[in-house]
Amino acid sequence: MSIKVENLSYVYMKGTPYEKKALDKVNFVIADGDFIGIIGHTGSGKSTLVQHLNGLLKPTEGKIYINGVDISAKNTKELRNQVGIVFQYPEHQLFEETVFKDVAFGLEKRGLSKAEIEVKVNEAIQTVGLSEEASSKSPFELSGGQKRRVAIAGVLVLEPKVLVLDEPTAGLDPKGRDDIFELISNLQKRLGITVILVSHSMEDIARLVNRVIVMNMGTIEMDGSPSEVFSQAEGLEKIGLSVPQITYLMRKIKSFVPEINDNIFTVAEAKAEIIKHLRKQ
Repeated sequence: MSIKVENLSYVYMKGTPYEKKALDKVNFVIADGDFIGIIGHTGSGKSTLVQHLNGLLKPTEGKIYINGVDISAKNTKELRNQVGIVFQYPEHQLFEETVFKDVAFGLEKRGLSKAEIEVKVNEAIQTVGLSEEASSKSPFELSGGQKRRVAIAGVLVLEPKVLVLDEPTAGLDPKGRDDIFELISNLQKRLGITVILVSHSMEDIARLVNRVIVMNMGTIEMDGSPSEVFSQAEGLEKIGLSVPQITYLMRKIKSFVPEINDNIFTVAEAKAEIIKHLRKQ
């Protein structure tokens, strides 16, 4: 499912003394099956941008097309529903007595039969790596990472073609964060869906996505592959961002070992480069 954003601008509280332009003439195209990372400092427009992708916010100016159809037009609700959004701290939106009921909520609103709902909910719960026993538990009995999985299942059960995740690992410990990122990566590969990931973790963005969009003051500052974007360390630092920590480490090593490649952005790449260098010794 392709997405085209054309001259998108958005103004909060337009016409009031608190008017603020959050997006300013943003343009980009996302192809079907892409894994996109969106980064930017707080207030850069990341969350505002992704909330436009399924009609939660309406453009002040500009248009958003999904498969060539303008989603701001009438009678496009079903098309908008094909873009599912998982918000930061999504477990705060859990409210039902059991995991099963929470995941089933969206399907019930669509009027599916009980049999259809049961099949789809069980599949979604299994897809996010939760046990069958978890479906009968209260979501509030689960760990933080498990709650996050329930929230993701509640979006996946609606079978979106595009999955948008806004800081999906916020507040989790390192193990929980790694588990959720592994889940997201596996979902993208297994289901072949388009994934748009908003994150402050440069390391995880560099490791997971095939394209990075850098937001700054409501505009796109950079747009390219992880290597293209993270090779511009000075430009990123000027807007309050950084390259992955492993890149700084490799640059430090290069100051002692000039022949080593420091154009490295993931731990796996660093490991391979260091082993390669040691074998030459």
